[in-house]
Amino acid sequence: MCLAVPAVVLQINLDRTALVDILGVQRVVALDLLPQAVVGDYVLVHAGFAIELISAETAEETLAFFAEFPELAEGL
Repeated sequence: MCLAVPAVVLQINLDRTALVDILGVQRVVALDLLPQAVVGDYVLVHAGFAIELISAETAEETLAFFAEFPELAEGL
């Protein structure tokens, strides 16, 4: 099963990739689908792409859910 996970955008690179933080792990993801994203935005990340902008509240709720089921966060 694949999940989209919330991440906060830390940095946007010249090639329109972004450094994001996912549960304390930093990854580089593509912003091809979200050219409007800016530093500080929360995004859903799936398969290396930011696919949707989400609110901070939604991100926090989802991350809290993941904290209840740590096996969901394995491999992030």
